[in-house]
Amino acid sequence: MLELTAVEARYGRAAALRDMSLKLGPGELVCVVGPNGAGKSTLINVIAGLHRIAAGSITLGACDLSTLPAHRFCAEGIAMVPEGRRLFAAMTVRENLELGSYLANAKARRKESLERVCAMFPMMRDKLEQRAETLSGGQQQMVAIARALMACPQVLLLDEPSLGLAPTIVVEVFHSIRRINAEGVAVLLVEQNVAMALDLANKAYVLEEGRIVAEGTPEVLLAQPHIRRAYLGVTADGPD
Repeated sequence: MLELTAVEARYGRAAALRDMSLKLGPGELVCVVGPNGAGKSTLINVIAGLHRIAAGSITLGACDLSTLPAHRFCAEGIAMVPEGRRLFAAMTVRENLELGSYLANAKARRKESLERVCAMFPMMRDKLEQRAETLSGGQQQMVAIARALMACPQVLLLDEPSLGLAPTIVVEVFHSIRRINAEGVAVLLVEQNVAMALDLANKAYVLEEGRIVAEGTPEVLLAQPHIRRAYLGVTADGPD
């Protein structure tokens, strides 16, 4: 479905991603973990079309995304929930959601999609006419996820969805990610909460200094003590 092959990305002369190869199959939930500065957010931005690659290729099915302008990535089936949510604060929840269904195919399904996301996040139904800035951080994160779903994506990219949220809200957000994936949407999750990310994922990639240093199922990665200690922040007894 989604495949990166030997991708390189740069900021000026500085390499942010090196020889990056990654696969996300239909209906899979794949997580990417690693220390701060490893290149995780750059990876998400590359797949979303927000950062052009210097080498390699990105394909989604038969489409070579590498050759497309950034605005075409969404039309091809990719939606992103950025770090920090990035809602339009002065606009209502409804207006923020409608922006997610701007393209013709998604607009035609707007009513159906709005009902779907309100069923997934019941708190939104009574807050559709409120400005986004009046919501709590957790509520804003749910709106950001819902806005991406309004685009009817094949692939959902999530960049640090638990950042800054209370633990109980993090659990709720991760439950929603599981439900979205169960409905058939492929998910690529970049997440600082390693234990919860691995609990969700079918497969994981460990990123360091722009390179993949380990990959496999969560069970395979967690069975390697050096990977657990150095990259996943867990010991034999669980999270540090």
